[in-house]
Amino acid sequence: MKQTRKFLESLGFPPTDGYDLPTSAKRFPDGAQYRFEIPSVEGPRCLQTVIDEAKKHKLTIHRISQGSGILLQTDEEIKEMLRIAKDQQMEVSLFVGPRATWDIGAQPLTPAGKNIGLGLRGMDQVVYAIEDIKRGCDLGLRGILVADLGLLWLVNEMKKAGKLPANLVVKVSVQLSATNPIAVKILEDFGAGTFNVSSDQPLPLLASIRQAVSIPLDFYVESPDNFGGSSGTLRSRNSSAFSLRSMSSWACATRRISIPAAPTLKQRLSPSPKNACGARRLPLT
Repeated sequence: MKQTRKFLESLGFPPTDGYDLPTSAKRFPDGAQYRFEIPSVEGPRCLQTVIDEAKKHKLTIHRISQGSGILLQTDEEIKEMLRIAKDQQMEVSLFVGPRATWDIGAQPLTPAGKNIGLGLRGMDQVVYAIEDIKRGCDLGLRGILVADLGLLWLVNEMKKAGKLPANLVVKVSVQLSATNPIAVKILEDFGAGTFNVSSDQPLPLLASIRQAVSIPLDFYVESPDNFGGSSGTLRSRNSSAFSLRSMSSWACATRRISIPAAPTLKQRLSPSPKNACGARRLPLT
């Protein structure tokens, strides 16, 4: 095993999982370690409710994302979401469609095959997905959520060719499972701007991923039971953080996320209702 670990190090990867839970120096451009994101915000009314609740609890929400996607919203709904978010200086990330479950194949609907349900089947679906992205961009959208490796690569090529906006942020869904540093590095190389890690991964595994890539890592603080579940409790501990849309480190207790003490952070989050989705996105550690 020593030779294999040595070769991994020569490629720039950690030779083991990060059992020492190293603190990362990676940060967002403004120096912050983390951001708050609320997922499953399915339209303008939901977005307004998120904003109203955030104001009530004196919270800053940096990004919202939405799973039903660009495809299932009207132009007016998308423009209204973007207008509301712009007023709050908030990012918006909408899923790209249609996906495999819209195709005629049965496999994405079976118990064993449903994990491929958000991928794209055939070149026609790839074209449809790109047209979905173009529509969103024409309306002012600059954040998309993808779950297909081929689409991720193509979007990056189109950005480089000037066919899509250079400032389009590509968030990779947790559905495009990548659970080791090499797999996540491939996503980064293919153009991922942020990646949603699986919330059931042990801290040493997450630490090794954090060491290997520079993009923000999105992490469910609270997720539905069918995604493995996770505690919504946030608490201050030491000076490091692994949470949300994170760029930093790993001082976390099991099923709890540590947040560093900071004068600007008012830790007034309370647990959400069972099965509700919570904030996410890891620091660039």
